Order: sequence, then C-alpha cells, then structure tokens
Amino acid sequence: MKLIYSPGACSIGIHVLLEEIGRPYEAEATKLQLPVPERPLTKVNPKSKVPTLVRDDGSVLTEFAAIAYYLAKTNPEKQLLPADTESEVRALETMDYCVSTVHMRGFSRLFGPGNYAPNESDYDTVKARGREMVQRGFELLDKALDGQDYVVGRFSVADAALFYVEFWGADRMNMTLPPALAGHLARMKARPAVAATLKAEGFA
Repeated sequence: MKLIYSPGACSIGIHVLLEEIGRPYEAEATKLQLPVPERPLTKVNPKSKVPTLVRDDGSVLTEFAAIAYYLAKTNPEKQLLPADTESEVRALETMDYCVSTVHMRGFSRLFGPGNYAPNESDYDTVKARGREMVQRGFELLDKALDGQDYVVGRFSVADAALFYVEFWGADRMNMTLPPALAGHLARMKARPAVAATLKAEGFA
C-alpha cells in the first residue's frame, strides 16, 4: 500500500493508523500548494486531496473515514474498531464529527478564508467564525472524552481523527485545548506510532 499525504494535513491521522497496524507501506508526500492541474496527485486521485491510499491491487481509496474504516476492517487483529455495536457507532460518530464539522466547517475557515469570502477585508470575520466553530467542537468533544483515556476506552480509528484536529489546534494554531483533549493529545504523542509519524512528516 502507498499513502499519499501532505505533511501536517488531515492525512496525518491515516499515517498514524498505518504505523499502528505495522504492515509494510510506502508514504509519499505531495504538495497541495500547487494549482490542482499541476499537482502530481491529481493524476492518481481526481479529487486532488489527501489522504489518498493506493492499495496493493492498484485501486485508489479516498476520504479519511473510508480509508480508516478499510484499514480497521482489513486488520481486525489490531482492534481499530470496537467489537460491540454501541462502541463502534460511537467511534464512527466521533470520527465523522472531527472530519465533517471541526475540520470542514471550522478549520477550513481558518486555513482558507478566501473560500468563504470574496473580499480580503472579510477574512478576519471568516476566521473568527471558524475559530468559534472549532472551540465549540472542542468543548463538545472534551465533555464526551472526560474520564476516558481514549474515545471508546481504548485506541480506535476515532482517536486518529481526534488527534489530527487536536494537533492542528494546539500545534498549528496555538489554541489552548480543554483539559480532557490536552490529556488525550499528550497520550497520543506518547504512542510510538504517533511519534514515528510526527518524525516522518517533519514535526519532531
């Protein structure tokens, strides 16, 4: 398998899962700063986004949740999804919230205000709204995590998604995380798979 990623992007969560699984894989960094037609990634994934997973048979899988679910189901011995239905849906619920709300509604406004406002004079307003969305998301996630080391009690795909938005908040945007999330981020960074990923992507 080959993971095509951009350093520090949401693909860092999939990178962590591949390290947790421990099977051989290739990791290829790509530059998202280039215009879409000029990106080598576009030839592999017409969506021109990360994460992109090229599987051993040459087929391409895209979207964070789909890739995370695929990796969990094809490596059941790693228990990346809980066995019981309630815990499984809670893990999927948290993963979806991190990706679709905290990332796509909140951080997307912070990282790309021009996608939401045609006039540069409005960018600060867009960013402020994005920060509000992220902080609100962190508050809800903090309450859900309170008293647990990991989202569903033990490491799962949900923690990889939570990690990347925590990482963005604390390490990229200098936000102060709520206590439960701060503890979770520290636990994640202490995992060998996360440490290896951060080193590979140039953050350690």
